[in-house]
Amino acid sequence: MDILHLVDRLEELFNDSRPIWLTHSVIVDEDRMLDLIDQMRVAIPEEIKKAQQIITQRDRILAQAKEEANRTVSLAREKAEKQLEDDELILSAKAKAEQIVNQAHKDAAVTQREADKYILETLTNLEMHMDRLLNQVRNGIKTLQSDTYPIAPKLDTQDEDKNMP
Repeated sequence: MDILHLVDRLEELFNDSRPIWLTHSVIVDEDRMLDLIDQMRVAIPEEIKKAQQIITQRDRILAQAKEEANRTVSLAREKAEKQLEDDELILSAKAKAEQIVNQAHKDAAVTQREADKYILETLTNLEMHMDRLLNQVRNGIKTLQSDTYPIAPKLDTQDEDKNMP
């Protein structure tokens, strides 16, 4: 039985009671009063048990909610830390890639300068060698033209006709 219903019945019993003149006392039906008290004795422990069960259930739900909240906060922290680590890793990788690209550009510039220097030296040496060869060829031509084979004077065509039998 509901405890509030029993309290209502107790109040009804009090209201139905007869007052004693010139006092604040009333005459109550003893059997009805004792019956209500017995019912309250039975109902109150039941109500207390229900209240304790509700309190226990509330505590259990609160504990689960706290545990879930702690787990959620922990997961959020881990995710934030991982994101931070990933961001740091990405930034580090980008910085390393930029370093590698810059070093590659520097190495390429050095290699280009060395290749240009080598080509310039080779072409200069080739030019000097070719100048010497050209000088030798010109000297040879001059020598052949002037010393060894003097140029014969041109004969007139009439003289040639006379000399011919």
